[in-house]
Amino acid sequence: MELNNVLLEKEGNIAMVTINRPKALNALNSETLKELDLVIANLEEDDSIYAVILTGAGEKAFVAGADITEMKDLNAIQGRKFSILGNKVFRRLENLEKPVIAAISGFALGGGCELSMACDIRIASEKAKFGQPETGLGITPGFGGTQRLARIVGLGKAKELIYTGAIIKADEAYRIGLVNKVVPLEELMNEAKAMANTIANQAPVAVTLSKIAINRGMQVDIDTALSYEAEVFGECFSTHDQKEGMTAFVEKRSEKNFQNK
Repeated sequence: MELNNVLLEKEGNIAMVTINRPKALNALNSETLKELDLVIANLEEDDSIYAVILTGAGEKAFVAGADITEMKDLNAIQGRKFSILGNKVFRRLENLEKPVIAAISGFALGGGCELSMACDIRIASEKAKFGQPETGLGITPGFGGTQRLARIVGLGKAKELIYTGAIIKADEAYRIGLVNKVVPLEELMNEAKAMANTIANQAPVAVTLSKIAINRGMQVDIDTALSYEAEVFGECFSTHDQKEGMTAFVEKRSEKNFQNK
């Protein structure tokens, strides 16, 4: 797997994915999106990885947006294809059965904000900034911003941010629920790794089923969602990890031998 713009590192049960175009503030061009797709495919097949951290190279930007130099001269058909590509990759990331934590150091604008929203959890440094400034460029958000932002922060606030193109600081992003936690820049990766390790220490099969149930439930009515929850809850009782977790509880053991099965 040859990668120029995306880095993949694995440490035990944790994978680190880094968008690596610091000179372009990690802007997303077609090549980078395709490489990210390859990385996600690799992670889908690796049963030893229980949690993923997604970040951007350098301190200035997580991802400053989609690459405007590539988009500038696109026609309507090419623009639609670029949006379809980004949405396909981000949706694949969103559906990855392993939890994904976005560690956001600086700018998360446009496609960068959209990429962070395709992750399960967002941890931001105090220097991070968020926004969907596309209307100031004569376009709409094209990688899921018109859909995920409203689902995360509510319809009114999403419309305000998209219509005005406002850029907000990390504390405001935290206040409206766009990010889970704000930490000093120097603590960002340690915080993300600590959370990833906490997740990886839970029963992986239960974490996976929980993610699937949450994501599917958000797209259907509550009765259908609760029915699906009952199915995955019942499925847990056919797993080694459920037997091990409950046996350890009864035996008052802190050590648990989870096997992701």
